[in-house]
Amino acid sequence: MKQFYIFTISILFFSGSAISQNYTVPLWEDVVPNLKNTHEKEQSFSENGIFFLKNIQKPDITVHLPTKNNATGEAVIICPGGGYWNLAYHWEGSDIAKALNAKGIAGIILKYRLPTSNNNIIRYKSPLLDAQRAMRIVRYHAKEWNLDPSKVGIMGFSAGGHLASTLSTHFDQGNPTSDDPIENLSCRPDFSVLIYPVISFIKPYAHKGSAEALLGKNASQELLKYYSNELQVTEDTPPTFLIHAEDDTAVPVKNSLVYYESLQKKNVSAEMHLYPYGGHGFSLAIGKGHLSSWMDRCTDWIEYINKK
Repeated sequence: MKQFYIFTISILFFSGSAISQNYTVPLWEDVVPNLKNTHEKEQSFSENGIFFLKNIQKPDITVHLPTKNNATGEAVIICPGGGYWNLAYHWEGSDIAKALNAKGIAGIILKYRLPTSNNNIIRYKSPLLDAQRAMRIVRYHAKEWNLDPSKVGIMGFSAGGHLASTLSTHFDQGNPTSDDPIENLSCRPDFSVLIYPVISFIKPYAHKGSAEALLGKNASQELLKYYSNELQVTEDTPPTFLIHAEDDTAVPVKNSLVYYESLQKKNVSAEMHLYPYGGHGFSLAIGKGHLSSWMDRCTDWIEYINKK
């Protein structure tokens, strides 16, 4: 592990004068939890001009840092969507990280394992394990990455929004008895950004496809409720920013509404923007009128929430 991180630091030093800095860090150096060897291979494909990954075998984060003089110290871990079947890696990952960099915010893309791959021992555990680990790693390296460890948020799109809201409601404060110093750290996000998110697995506004992908076709009501995150909000759930289009026919806008209502009931700070158009999966919404300014609303909120 020491050799790997020394190499990482040298990249940072060498690229200090570059427009941006990015590199990839594996989540797990040795044993990957909840993983069995099925000899699957990671795959990629393009559909309608969007690049996807599937069958993730080695989860990692790709860190995109703004130049030091522009950096705010804030960081966002980005969970691309794809229904828990694939990852729209550039559309809801790399493009988003670059947009955040333009505002001085580090964008960190999480390549998380998908529950639909056969390499999971318990299918629904892997995405959350990877998100928790990513949050701990970013905090562990905050100083060398010029980040404030108390300003690290999570962002997710569609099913990635479900993962982001799951981390926001199913976090822990770390394991102080672990020999791994990364595992000693909290995985609670300091803030959460949910973009057309899947939230609920309970009818009538559940997203059946994501529920079946994550939990299987015959999941118990107990498990469905446990991963219906509007039911898991507490006073400790992080402040949350939500974006949704009212004409979203893939993930009903009610998903964002019920999460917002749950946050209000627990007195958790929240901001929600609903747009009359946009459908589902609009990423940065370039060329879509005033919807394309949602990232400005988001980064304004991130600045606001971190100055409170």
